[in-house]
Amino acid sequence: MSNIDELKDLLGQDIHQLATLKDILAQEKTLLSSSDVKALTSVTKQKDHHLNQIRERAKVKIRVLVAMGFRPDLGEPSRFLRSAGLDDAVAMWEQASEALKQCQALNQTNGRIISHLQKRLSRLTEIFRGATGQEKLYGAKGHEEAVSHSSILASA
Repeated sequence: MSNIDELKDLLGQDIHQLATLKDILAQEKTLLSSSDVKALTSVTKQKDHHLNQIRERAKVKIRVLVAMGFRPDLGEPSRFLRSAGLDDAVAMWEQASEALKQCQALNQTNGRIISHLQKRLSRLTEIFRGATGQEKLYGAKGHEEAVSHSSILASA
């Protein structure tokens, strides 16, 4: 198999897997609004699996591109492919890039939802502790914490 064919095969796998990842991220968003922790855990594992495969394939694509004469210090891979006249590979590269951007946008949305849920849980914890009107300080991780958070809630 030539380097060009191998690159096209890798890009095809990326396009297919990014479409699957997009569906998984949409499913994750839906599950974040429910209380089904088991299903959310399963979806998160699927997402991690797909991301790991995409990362590994990215390393292989770079090796293939370098074998074709690509030099990372001279610009983007798509620019190299365009200059080499590989229009099919350029189209696939752009399709994969667009799918990746869509996945990144979905993942950022899910991250904002998780952040909101964490803040809501923090507020509920403060209410439970009776610390809603107390002063807040920044903790070691840079998040606001009520002064009472240093006290122990319960022990076994």
